[in-house]
Amino acid sequence: MVGRICGTGSSIPSKIVENDDLAKIVDTNDEWIRERTGIARRHIADTETTSSLAADAAKKALENAGMSAEEIDLILVATISSDKVFPCTACEVQKNIGAVNATCFDLGGAACSGFVFAYNTAQMYIAGGMYKNILVIGAENLSNLVDWTDRGTCILFGDGAGAAVVSAVSDGMFFASTHSDGEKGVAMECESRCQKNWKEKCQGNDTCMKMDGRAVFQFAVRKVPEVIKETLEKAGLDLQDVDYFVLHQANRRIVESVAKRLKIDVEKFPTNIEQYGNTSAASIPILLDEMNRDGRLKKGQTIVMAGFGAGLSWGATVIKW
Repeated sequence: MVGRICGTGSSIPSKIVENDDLAKIVDTNDEWIRERTGIARRHIADTETTSSLAADAAKKALENAGMSAEEIDLILVATISSDKVFPCTACEVQKNIGAVNATCFDLGGAACSGFVFAYNTAQMYIAGGMYKNILVIGAENLSNLVDWTDRGTCILFGDGAGAAVVSAVSDGMFFASTHSDGEKGVAMECESRCQKNWKEKCQGNDTCMKMDGRAVFQFAVRKVPEVIKETLEKAGLDLQDVDYFVLHQANRRIVESVAKRLKIDVEKFPTNIEQYGNTSAASIPILLDEMNRDGRLKKGQTIVMAGFGAGLSWGATVIKW
């Protein structure tokens, strides 16, 4: 058996922060942000939490799949911004939606690669015959981790959640490749307050996200095309066989550079970063949900999902819609 996405959902905070709003608190402007990132605005949680966004996206995904919460037997949440150390966000989702028959746990640390890694995990459980209906969720409240005085990072990130119901079928497709390079992990990091003497150890805003933007850009435009080719080779497919490449929405220039390196029309690389910014583990499922609901995704299409993020980590997955 193999897993197939049979329903999607997403949840976006109502509060919108435009580029011009950020220009009031850091030295930047709308033109500068758009030119370098492709971002025009981002949604920032006000009353919403990571778990409430995740649960709302899950409910919408279940409705889209025509399933009840009781039919779900595993909930996986990819997040680096959970509301609590424990219980996990997945258990909070279970409580909120009434998925009383589900086992629940979170996958953290891979950040922007999180949804792809969680999706692959779901596939392994289905292949092993342990679970049949799995909720895979990417949910983030990154505004809680952002240093709003750091122009290099505060312009990039937004909050939101996306979910997919993955169910066991006999006619699906799944091929994946994933990698990590801990030696380069310093390019993206965030110290934890869950350590002894963290106030003495962590100076200033060390517990906020820090990123070497140039290093991450160079890493992504090199490794993402490589892992896409690697995964398609496993699947016995060519680049031209793919209907859409759904990449993590980190930066429009990264997406355009990947398309250029692969020599594929950028029209096959949908984006929504202009509206949401970088929502880390939530970006791929939010984009999938938009494409599903506006009719771009059709049964039988070949889709490549590719994530890249903290660790450093990266991976690609080929699926049949």
